[in-house]
Amino acid sequence: MAQTPFPRRHETTVTVNGRSYAAPEQPVVVICLDGFDPEYLDKGIADGVLPTMASLREAGYVGTALATVPTTTNTNNTSIVTGAPPAIHGINGNYYLDADTGEEIMVTDARRLRCGTILGAMSRAGVETAVVTAKDKLLKVLAYEMEGFAFSSERPESATLAPLGFASAEELVGRSRPDQYSADLSLFALDAGVRLMELARPALTYLSTSDYVQHKYEPGEPEANAFHAAVDARIARLMALGATVALTADHGMARKSGADGRPNVVYVEDALNGAFGAGSVRVICPIADPFVRHHGALGGFVRVHLRGPGDVAAMMTFARSLPGVELVLDRATVCERYQLPPDREGDFAIFSDRATALGARQEDHDLSALGDHPLRSHGGLAEQRVPFLISRPLAQSYRERAETGLLRNLDIFDFALNGLAQTPARR
Repeated sequence: MAQTPFPRRHETTVTVNGRSYAAPEQPVVVICLDGFDPEYLDKGIADGVLPTMASLREAGYVGTALATVPTTTNTNNTSIVTGAPPAIHGINGNYYLDADTGEEIMVTDARRLRCGTILGAMSRAGVETAVVTAKDKLLKVLAYEMEGFAFSSERPESATLAPLGFASAEELVGRSRPDQYSADLSLFALDAGVRLMELARPALTYLSTSDYVQHKYEPGEPEANAFHAAVDARIARLMALGATVALTADHGMARKSGADGRPNVVYVEDALNGAFGAGSVRVICPIADPFVRHHGALGGFVRVHLRGPGDVAAMMTFARSLPGVELVLDRATVCERYQLPPDREGDFAIFSDRATALGARQEDHDLSALGDHPLRSHGGLAEQRVPFLISRPLAQSYRERAETGLLRNLDIFDFALNGLAQTPARR
C-alpha cells in the first residue's frame, strides 16, 4: 500500500498550556513505556538485550527524569500529553474522592480534564496525529479533541482504519485482541504504531503501554528481558522507518515484599480509624484502576479524607509513626510541592518508602491474583525516577538542560519537537 505523502512544515508552532511546540518536519513517535523503572534499562543494557536503547547513548540521548506525583498511570500519561502538572490538567490519580459529592471516582474518560493536549492542538493545526494505547481507560484523555487514528489494544475492533483499508486494528496488526493481563497488550500497541508508520506515516504519534510485565517480573528475569528486548526491536523498526523516537515512562516500579515473598503492606484506614475512632477517615488509593490484579490497589501514596471534625495534626503525627511511612504532608504542602489540584486532594497525604505499600482497609484489597509473584507496585516518591531517551542528538541548550536542570517526563514532547540538534534528512 502506498504511503501517505508527508507534508513539509517549516514555521508552524502550537502553544499548549503556556509552552510552544514546533510541528514536526519528519515523523516523531513518543512512547510512554508503562512501569519502565531505570533498573530495567540498566539491567537490560548490561545483559545485552537492549541494543537499540544502548546505542542512543552515542546516537541520541539517554538519561533519567522525574515523573509526576502521584506516580500513577493516568496522572503521568496526562502530564506527558499536556506538558503540564496536575494542578493544570486536573488528573491527580487513577481514582479520587469528589469532595463536593462524596463520590469515589475512577478516571476512565476526559470529563475531569481541565486543559487541552499537545496532540489535540497539533491535530487542529493540521498535523497528522495518532494515538495507540494498551489501556482503553486512557484513550479519551490521550485523544482529547484530536482528529486522527486513535484506538487501544483492549478494544481494537473500535479502531477507524477504513482509509487504510482495514476493518479493525486486529486486521492492521495481523493478530487477534490480546488478553488484558499479558505482555502482548503492550506489544500489540507498539506493533500498531509500527504499522501506522509503515502505511500512513503520521507526523506525530503517541504510544502508551501496560505495566503487566513490570508488576510481575523483576529486572533481569528472563520474562522481563524478553519483553524489553521486544520493545527495543520495535523502537529499532520505527527508527528505520525514519521516525524520531522519544521514550519515557509514567512511573518506576519497586518490590513491596520481604525476602519471604510476603507483601509489606500498611492498611492506613484501618490504622487511623483504630487510633481515632471508627469512621474517622476515608483513605483513597490513587493507584486503583481497572487493572487491579496487577497490584491489588496497593501503592506508595494514599490520600486521607476526614469524615467529620478531627485533629488533623494528631492524625498526621500518628501516620508518621506507622512502619514504612516515609513522608506525611498536609493538603497545602503536598499541593505546593508537587503541583496538585487542591480541590481533588485529601486533608493530608502519606508516602511510603520503596519497600512498603499502602492500602486503605485490608478488606478492600485482594492479593490472591499475585500467585507466587512478590508484590511490585508504584505510586510514591520511590518510583518517581524514570528513563528519558531520544533517538537523535539534542541541541546544545537542551543537552545542557537535561544534564544540569530538573528534567521531567512531561518535557518529552518539548525535547522531541523543539530540542533536536538538527533536522533529520527527508526520506
